Amino acid sequence: MSGEEQKYVKDAFDTNWIAPLGPNVAGFEKDIESYLGDNSHVAVLSSGTGAIHLALDLLGVSSGDEVLCQSFTFAASANPITYLGASPVFIDSESDTWNMSPELLEKAIIDRTEKYRKPKAIIAVHLYGMPYKASEINNIARKYDIPVIEDSAEALGSKYFDRKCGTLGDLGIFSFNGNKIITTSGGGALVTNDPATREKAVFLATQARDNAPHYQHSHIGYNYRMSNILAGVGRGQMEVLYKRVEARRNNFKIYKENLSKYSDISFLEEPDGFYSNRWLSCILTSSFEQREAIRLGLMEDDIESRPLWKPMHLQPVFGDCEAYTDGTSEKLFEVGLCLPSGSNLSMSDLERTIQIIEKYSTR
Repeated sequence: MSGEEQKYVKDAFDTNWIAPLGPNVAGFEKDIESYLGDNSHVAVLSSGTGAIHLALDLLGVSSGDEVLCQSFTFAASANPITYLGASPVFIDSESDTWNMSPELLEKAIIDRTEKYRKPKAIIAVHLYGMPYKASEINNIARKYDIPVIEDSAEALGSKYFDRKCGTLGDLGIFSFNGNKIITTSGGGALVTNDPATREKAVFLATQARDNAPHYQHSHIGYNYRMSNILAGVGRGQMEVLYKRVEARRNNFKIYKENLSKYSDISFLEEPDGFYSNRWLSCILTSSFEQREAIRLGLMEDDIESRPLWKPMHLQPVFGDCEAYTDGTSEKLFEVGLCLPSGSNLSMSDLERTIQIIEKYSTR
């Protein structure tokens, strides 16, 4: 927390705006819109997962449809597809950004269209804050007339050729969960450049209540709106977003400066024109054995680290889903490790982590 959140939360209590509407909700949305630019229209919601669910609903995804989804991601990218009775089709990563492979995406579109029907949507993810290859993905999406949901849950503060992540797809989403670059404890947002779509999202997120003096509903809705109190936390967090990005990028810089001298440790670099918020700093090791030695060595000193995301096509719950893979994400999962990356890490925290990793690394 920055300390600025309390003034907005106090105002919510002082004015008795406790419900999921109020000045902080509107203010937080305007803060995000101002930051993003690009004619953005924002609806703040109870979670990033809810934002993906709403995005899919807005695009007309329904039972029997297929949605192309990045495999190398957290389950929240894929789970909402199933809420609507649709099926995820998983796409493997490319090695430049660890994100959705444009080549495999096009292969999947052609194959699924021939064998079943044209997929209804694409969910591409900016993994660990690194932008995906948006131009290539968007060009393929336009070629086959399939909308793109831009999962920017981990990428607030990242940029793709000076465009803010969250503004690159047909619909964008953010997460403000407790572990994200800024947080509202729990929360998310949906981004669109169409004000009518934003209004429809708010309508669906507030139980789809019709404009009537009584409670009347012509559509199925959801309870997905953010509360005025949590939006107040978000307003204070937006004031220090640039500091959070600076801190995360500095973590990565220090790790890289100290560990790049080891031949069996490597990092994900930013391609030209890509700017990552470095939400998490990750390393690739030479083997599963080395990755586990480092992870367990850190754990012995009460330092938490985690393997990179286990690909969705390897998850038991999605075992029956179609997948277009080439082994990239499986290899990344096998040898990759997420290091401590919090915005409040001290230099001594980083040095302590680095010293343990060095024990299991070779020049």
